[in-house]
Amino acid sequence: MSTVAVLGAGAWGTTFAKVLADAGNNVQLWARRDEIAQEINETHRNTRYLQRINLPLSITASTSLPVALAGADAIFLSVPSQSLRGLLDDMDGMLKGDVPVVSLMKGVERASGLRMSEVIAQAGFVDVERIAVLSGPNLALEIARAEPSASVVSSVNHDVATHIAALSTSHYFTALTNNDVAGTEFGGVLKNLIAVAVGIADGVGYGDNTKASIITRGLSELSAFAAAYGARPETMWGLAGLGDLIATCESPLSRNNTAGRLLGQGYSYDMVIRQMDQTAEGLSSVDPILTLAAAKNVSMPIVTQVQQVLRGTLDPRELAPHLATDKSGPAEE
Repeated sequence: MSTVAVLGAGAWGTTFAKVLADAGNNVQLWARRDEIAQEINETHRNTRYLQRINLPLSITASTSLPVALAGADAIFLSVPSQSLRGLLDDMDGMLKGDVPVVSLMKGVERASGLRMSEVIAQAGFVDVERIAVLSGPNLALEIARAEPSASVVSSVNHDVATHIAALSTSHYFTALTNNDVAGTEFGGVLKNLIAVAVGIADGVGYGDNTKASIITRGLSELSAFAAAYGARPETMWGLAGLGDLIATCESPLSRNNTAGRLLGQGYSYDMVIRQMDQTAEGLSSVDPILTLAAAKNVSMPIVTQVQQVLRGTLDPRELAPHLATDKSGPAEE
C-alpha cells in the first residue's frame, strides 16, 4: 500500500483521491478550505462538490501542505490551471527528491501559454523525468460513482508512467500509458474549447446536426494544432483526444459545455463566471491557445468564434461550424 498526496479538493481532485484510495492507496488530500477538510475527515463526504458520494476511510484531508505531502510516494495536482503557479510557489522546497509529480489538470497558463507539465517543471523546479500527466474522459461525478472509465498517463519516463498507471488502476478505473505528453495535454485542453462551442449551439437551440458538425470539424482543428506542436496523430484519436472530446461535448455534467450553453442563452462572460460554481477551464484557455495557434499558422475558426462570443463581438446564433477546414486530408463537400 502506497501513500499518495492529492492537492486540490474540488470535484476532480476529490474524485481522483477516491480512485486512488479504491486502488489500495492511503490518500492525503489537501484542501484550501477548513470546512471541506473537516467534512471529509468527519463524515467522509465532500458535499460541496460531490453530492451523495461516500469517500473511502483511507482518505484523510488537511489544509496544511507539509502534512498532505508528508511521506507521499507520488503527488497529484488538481487545482485550477491559473492557480498552479501560485500553489507551486507556496510549495517552495517541498518537491525535492525523486517523487513523481502528476498533473490532473486540463488547461494552459494564460500569461505564458505553457502547458501544466511545463509550469510544474519551470515553477516547481521538477525534472521532466519525474512529471506525468493524466487525461481522458474524466467526468468527475460518473467516476466517483464507480462507473467504468479509462484514461491515459503520459510521461517521457516510461517507468514513471507505468508506476502512476499502476497506482491509479482500480476495479472501475483503468489507466493506460503513452509518452506523448504534449498530445495528451493538448487533447485535454483543446476539447474544452470545442465543448464550449457545442454548448453555445445548444444554448441557442440548435440541434444535433449543428453540434455533430462542430464536434467533427473541431476534431480537425485540435488535431492540426496538436500536430503543429509535435503531438502524434494517434493520440488525438485516443482517450486523451476523441474520447475526452465526446464525453465533454455530450454530457450535461461538463462544466465547459454548461458555460457554453449559458453563453448561447445570452449570458455575458462575466455573468457566466458568476453563475459557475466550478472552473470551466475552456474559458481561460481560449486566448492563449489562439496565440499559440497563430505562432504556428494554424487556422482555428471554431475556437476563434468562441473567442468572439466571449468578447461579445459575435452573436451566438452566428456560430458557423462549416467555416472550419481540414487541410490535412481530402476536401469534404
